[in-house]
Amino acid sequence: MSDAPRTVVGVDVGGTFTDVFFLDEATGSCAVVKVPSTPEDQSKGLIAGLASGSDDFARIAMVVHGTTVGTNALLERKGAKTGIITTAGFRDALEMRRRDRPNTWGLWGQFEPVVPRDLRLEIAERTLADGTVRQAVDPAEVKAAARRLLAAGVEAACIVFINSYANPANELEALAALEEVWPNDHIEASSNILPEIREFERTSTTTLNAYLQPLIGDYLGRLEEALGAGGFRGQVLIVQSNGGVMSVETARRRPIRTALSGPAAGVIASAHIAAEAGFPNVITCDMGGTSFDVSLIAEGTSALAPQTSIDFGLVLRTPMIEITTIGAGGGSIAWVDRGGLLQIGPESAGSDPGPVCYGLGNDRPTVTDANLVLGRINAERPIGGKLDRLDVAAAEAAISGHVGTPLGLETMAAAEAVIRVANSRMAGAIRLVSIEHGHDPARFAAMPFGGGGALHAGALIKEVGLARAIVPRFPGINSALGCTIADMRHDFVQTVNETLHDLDIGDLDTRMGGLARDGLALLDHAGVAFDGADCVFELDMCYQGQTHTVDVTLPPTLTEEGLTRAGVRSAFEARYRQVYGRPLEGLPERVLNLRVSAIGRRAKFDLALLAPAEGTTMEDARQGTRNVWVDGGWCEAAVYDRLALPVGAEVPGPAILEQSDATIFIEPDLAGEVDRFGNLVIAWAVPS
Repeated sequence: MSDAPRTVVGVDVGGTFTDVFFLDEATGSCAVVKVPSTPEDQSKGLIAGLASGSDDFARIAMVVHGTTVGTNALLERKGAKTGIITTAGFRDALEMRRRDRPNTWGLWGQFEPVVPRDLRLEIAERTLADGTVRQAVDPAEVKAAARRLLAAGVEAACIVFINSYANPANELEALAALEEVWPNDHIEASSNILPEIREFERTSTTTLNAYLQPLIGDYLGRLEEALGAGGFRGQVLIVQSNGGVMSVETARRRPIRTALSGPAAGVIASAHIAAEAGFPNVITCDMGGTSFDVSLIAEGTSALAPQTSIDFGLVLRTPMIEITTIGAGGGSIAWVDRGGLLQIGPESAGSDPGPVCYGLGNDRPTVTDANLVLGRINAERPIGGKLDRLDVAAAEAAISGHVGTPLGLETMAAAEAVIRVANSRMAGAIRLVSIEHGHDPARFAAMPFGGGGALHAGALIKEVGLARAIVPRFPGINSALGCTIADMRHDFVQTVNETLHDLDIGDLDTRMGGLARDGLALLDHAGVAFDGADCVFELDMCYQGQTHTVDVTLPPTLTEEGLTRAGVRSAFEARYRQVYGRPLEGLPERVLNLRVSAIGRRAKFDLALLAPAEGTTMEDARQGTRNVWVDGGWCEAAVYDRLALPVGAEVPGPAILEQSDATIFIEPDLAGEVDRFGNLVIAWAVPS
């Protein structure tokens, strides 16, 4: 037993780099690796990252993977050719959506559904809203529709019948008929994906799940094959968008749950690191090569959204951590629009060709090029190991030609303008998740991570009014670290759609208990060691006549002792008061959906393992000085090896802290201090 592999590896694949975090549970040691991503096949970059940190895959017990394969496929419309079998009269639900528009103003816009109209086939069947089957399904008609889809070259198919959330009988019978003629496993019924009221959301989610199934299935197959060829005999888990993990088997059946899985892992890591460091209120700021992702953590809890839109019309109704994304990554391209205004993104140079300073063919300036020209990035120590050095002269020429000349600015002023516009866009995203949701930024700390986040931490403190910034020990590998500590989670939903007065509380209690048992059984089936497992029970509720619901988490005492009508009403009123200020006395309450989450709590390693080694000194860490352009002029900044700074070290700005996975810039008037976990806490300097 002592020879059993004990290394857990977290892997996050980004648009520019693939980040790998190795944790040896036997020795308590850790290591980080950053390698270029391979967009044509993410598994190649993943294997390269593992090989860089381990010469024997047999020593690895578990690989936990956050992937953007599904997200990229949705954004680029590169999923499988998909077909839909639906109720007669409802083939256009996917295309009609909610009758929303890509552009708020004007009557123009274009939307192309992922399944064209000729592959959305209707059959005669009908279930009423109360679950009564008015017309049974004819299996022969389903098989005939399936053959038409196969003849058209369809790879994956889904069944979406009207009102199947109320009674799935027709859908399940149709699915059984489909299984008899379909040549692969890429088929599913909406009642198995989302047994919830609202036809468009159910149709969209089920369709997009089918759209991703062949792609994700093939990717996971290649990954497992490559791992096996390297001697790996452990377990692979995939990060979900809700911040939990799932087995490869579940990911193949429910690939829609992988959307935004990488950013979710970063939020999980940030919540854990911040809580251990004593900061329960945090705004995470993940700046990679392509995007800037922001999420708010209040009192140690991440906000979960019931649905999101990956792009216009591509709606996913599945629980996921609330993350706001803007195109302001290190590779985001700076350009001047026809009105003479400087813009950042959303187009990105990505990892190939990358910023101009990479010298790989791009000639348009990026945020990274601007940071390099301003002296904040060391041209001789580029992160990620892709290049030996960065081309400062090429970056200067690109900024001058594409930004400076059109705006009438000198090169340094143009580079600073690029950074200021990028900072302004990032600050706007932070205000969106904080101020616009009733949170005071002064009560929150920023946690910048990703390869570029810590370069902008000081500017965000000043511009938004945040209390401080907490830079984790390995900011460029934060999402990969989050993969190693994420809990396993399975979410279930069922539609109730009754007033609280008329609801059979005993039946609701029974249904919730049944879903909880199903979830705990899935945790047992996964074969993962947990410190413990529990369930969270929620209801989507509103007042009669309202369209939007609030999520009501039922207190453990209520669910353990048995539901009561008074207990549910009290929980709803407390939540409604929290969201809207006061309850609406006298109006009947409605329970729309019940939700159950089964969570397997995975062991969390001691973050003290990341702390600097004892005996290091400030002199050991000091690397000299470098001129940095700040607020219109040059200033001398001290340069440090960040990982060599001792616990308790105080670093006044301006200063630059370098490490293999990221660079930190401490602006003038700010100062950083290394805490006992190796985090760098940046705040306003105390006047001497």
